[in-house]
Amino acid sequence: MFIGRTALRAWLIGLTVAAVVAPACAAHADPTHEEIQAQIDKGNRDLELIVEDYNKINGDLEATQASITKLEQDLQPLQASMDAARKGADQVAVNAYKSGGSLGTWSLMLGAQSTDGFFDRVGTLEQISRNQQADIATFTAAKNGFDTEKQRLNEQLAAQSRQKTDIEARRKQIEGNIAKLDDMQKKADEAAAKAAAAGKAKTTKTTTTSNPGPPPAVSGAAGKAVNYAWAQLGKKYVFGAAGPNTFDCSGLTMMAWKAAGVTLPHNAAQQWGKVKHITRSQLAPGDLVFYNGLGHVGIYIGNNQIIHAPNSRTVVKVAPIDIDSLYGYGRI
Repeated sequence: MFIGRTALRAWLIGLTVAAVVAPACAAHADPTHEEIQAQIDKGNRDLELIVEDYNKINGDLEATQASITKLEQDLQPLQASMDAARKGADQVAVNAYKSGGSLGTWSLMLGAQSTDGFFDRVGTLEQISRNQQADIATFTAAKNGFDTEKQRLNEQLAAQSRQKTDIEARRKQIEGNIAKLDDMQKKADEAAAKAAAAGKAKTTKTTTTSNPGPPPAVSGAAGKAVNYAWAQLGKKYVFGAAGPNTFDCSGLTMMAWKAAGVTLPHNAAQQWGKVKHITRSQLAPGDLVFYNGLGHVGIYIGNNQIIHAPNSRTVVKVAPIDIDSLYGYGRI
């Protein structure tokens, strides 16, 4: 069911992105800077949903493979016990054959020094047999459970691998769309520069920066997370990346909190599932801020600002908290 929903969402997003990157002349002979920028912003939001799907399936694949490895490791001691039990049972059978099969008990009696010795020998042999049977029964039950779970995990791994292949097959298309958006951005900037030079428009002052000065003073684990994020300012955005030289949005927040000793998944929606949900008034440095239907996440640093990895057209930077459609706030 998960695959179906993801595939449907990807298909819908693909249609949306295709519309976003279609030649602007289809709607306007000469689109304004603001119109092109609006298309670029929407394209970024659509594309980052696919990026987060990509991150999630990678995490799911790693978890499934780890489960298979652990299952195989858990079976090893049972396999050793079963092998020993089989070896013991084989030896009992050999001894019984050597003693003449049905004459085995008679041989035991002759070899015993007393009646008590005879019963001790028979009792010991029966006890060994019962223990071997119990070991084999325990292994057989465990092996049946192992086979069932291994089959389930293998089927899950195959399904996730197909999904990853599908996402990766769309990666070239995504990168092509990004290139078109880059071209649109360049044209928008050129148009704005020409308009400004002609006195027809004012240049827009950006409210983001990749070099804002010293980091804010934050103590404790949150301070470690904020300081890590601060140290990444200016590094390039690459989707699916989690450092050390490139990041996407959830990769940055994951690694920031890893520096503080906290493990988070590499996916904005899954990070939302790990945090305590808080209100805007409760925000403190180190908290996570989520956007775009859980398609984007940044780390709060105070003063109504976040650090985030926006998209491939820019770098890790400080930005106002109200950069996009807010989803919610979370505390580690």
